[in-house]
Amino acid sequence: MAERKYDQSLRVRTVGMREWRNGTNCYHRYEATPYKALDRLFQVYKLNKTDRVVDFGCGRGRVPFYIHNKFHIPVTGIEVHEKTYEEALHNKGSYRSQARHISAPIRLKYGLAEQYEVKGTDNIFYFFNPFSIEIFKQVVYNILQSIQEEPRMVDIILYYPVAEYKQFLQMHTPFQLITKVNVPGAAHKKEKFLIYRFKNNGKPDSAE
Repeated sequence: MAERKYDQSLRVRTVGMREWRNGTNCYHRYEATPYKALDRLFQVYKLNKTDRVVDFGCGRGRVPFYIHNKFHIPVTGIEVHEKTYEEALHNKGSYRSQARHISAPIRLKYGLAEQYEVKGTDNIFYFFNPFSIEIFKQVVYNILQSIQEEPRMVDIILYYPVAEYKQFLQMHTPFQLITKVNVPGAAHKKEKFLIYRFKNNGKPDSAE
């Protein structure tokens, strides 16, 4: 019930799950990050006015709306499921009706995550197991290419991290784990956030 009340406060509908009708090994089902988990994450991990967040597999938009409302910064959501994307657009209209005072944009884009053109200002990337490791690798390579073109510090946030994502980041990329955030009262040990950072000088620091 708390989830629905939080939705109501943002004037959105993000509760529930959605499986792909014909099944797919590439893209995973829609399931929103619990609000209590987001509350805990952002007690520990602070965003700045200069940050620009991209949520890959944004679903109905819970994470973009939450971050936009809390930090008043630009957020982009990428979603490949057509009906879910349409629901996210509907949520955006409803949310924006009560958040006109926040000048930062919210951008919702329909399409494949691996085809998203990473902007030179994008610096925080959020993933809740939205797709296969093959697609994840391509997305991370796109992020690294963007860093090469526009050097900057970049964070990757994984919620409910799977082994394949962790192993790839740790063994095959310059990203280094800087912080773990556990969710209070979690029923499963995977209910946590891992935050990985790429720093230009190669030295990780705390996200707190």
